[in-house]
Amino acid sequence: MADEPTAAARLLRLPDEEGHPVVGLAGEMDCSSVEAVRRALAPIVDTQPGRVTFDLSELRFVDSSGLTMLMATAERTSVVLRNPTPIVRQLLEVTGLSDVLNLQR
Repeated sequence: MADEPTAAARLLRLPDEEGHPVVGLAGEMDCSSVEAVRRALAPIVDTQPGRVTFDLSELRFVDSSGLTMLMATAERTSVVLRNPTPIVRQLLEVTGLSDVLNLQR
């Protein structure tokens, strides 16, 4: 079976207007892909950028391991979440993480 692209394979790093990294996540971030996302994200967070913005507009699903990865990132730098899909937004709001992780409306 051919390897399907995971969230990590489609992770993009672009600077925002202030030069902080914007990381786009796509597909599903779950226990089968979160380690790859974490590895791809490590060099970004290791530079201590002050803030990392996650663009979630193409993220269809996130489980507890994905939420844990976002929280671990927030322990190291400021995190902003933007453009979540409706299901991801609902999950972040229900869990109370929308305020902790600075969910932009």
